[in-house]
Amino acid sequence: MKRIGRLHVLTDTVLQSRFTHLELTKQAISGGADTIQLRQKEGSTRELIKTATELRRLCTKKGVIFIVNDRIDVALAAKADGVHLGQDDFPIPLARELMGKGRIIGGSAATPEEIENCIREDADYVGFGPVYPTGSKDDAGPVSGIDILKRIVKSTPVPVIAIGGIDQSNASDVMGAGAHGIAVISAVCCRENPRKAARKLYDAVNENVLRK
Repeated sequence: MKRIGRLHVLTDTVLQSRFTHLELTKQAISGGADTIQLRQKEGSTRELIKTATELRRLCTKKGVIFIVNDRIDVALAAKADGVHLGQDDFPIPLARELMGKGRIIGGSAATPEEIENCIREDADYVGFGPVYPTGSKDDAGPVSGIDILKRIVKSTPVPVIAIGGIDQSNASDVMGAGAHGIAVISAVCCRENPRKAARKLYDAVNENVLRK
């Protein structure tokens, strides 16, 4: 059975520019993140592969899962543990053919229909949201809220990673709703001290895991 992490930190150098992807990765791991997802929408493919390879080496050394957002070509080139794909990104079935059964493939979903599509196409986990309002994604759909998240978790046979507007103030509520884990961007990357921010989220996540 594949290990799906509970605290996914997406690195981003557009929302903030103080830290590089590698620096954010180091701080997030130090704070307790068990999954790092490289998120970069622009730039040269060559540089992105270089960055991804650096992050993968560090994650491998630390025993942390490394996933690439959207770019399956970069994930393959960097030997990442997996790739995360949106509804309009590279098709999950074709990604599975290229990545193989052993790699992790996550899919984004904002509705029950999109979740069913991810599961049918063999996604290992679903990133569901936005649970709360978020400014990190321009194309984020309508906010679901905790009650809908609870229903989604109960009806979804694969791990649900809650996304969208999650931070230290509400992470405990999200985990209490039954989510397998959370994925964050600004709640770590845009904080003055990413390591401390990650640690607070780690504490909130694991406090609820121990209660289950």
